[in-house]
Amino acid sequence: MLKQQIQDDMKTAMKAGEKVRLGVIRLILAAIKQREVDERIELDDAQVLAVLDKMVKQRRDSITQYSAAGREDLAEVERVEVGVIQDYLPAALTDAELSRLLDEAMAASGAVAMSDMSKVMAVLRPQVQGRADMGAVSALVKQRLGV
Repeated sequence: MLKQQIQDDMKTAMKAGEKVRLGVIRLILAAIKQREVDERIELDDAQVLAVLDKMVKQRRDSITQYSAAGREDLAEVERVEVGVIQDYLPAALTDAELSRLLDEAMAASGAVAMSDMSKVMAVLRPQVQGRADMGAVSALVKQRLGV
């Protein structure tokens, strides 16, 4: 399980004295634990990926804001955190792979109009979670459905 891998990496980072990596891993585990406590469940790999994906998105937003404010020092901290978090995410999808998955999802859901977008996203989400920006995927689905 991904959660166990993250916990093992925390121990490794402690032993190796990697303070920055250890701090980010602790943030990851805290976010996972928070969601487990809030929802009173044990997260599976897909749910852990969703937490990681959300963390990356938050940090990318922060990088944009820090850069716009001229705070490159803070933006760099966020970039380092993104790098560590992305170590646990699967490899990003290429445009060709994403296009193929989108075609398959549209065929599987029978989508032909914008009103079918939620059906397409329901099929796509588990396949692309953590591997593509969901905002970009949503925009691509809208484009394909003719909006």
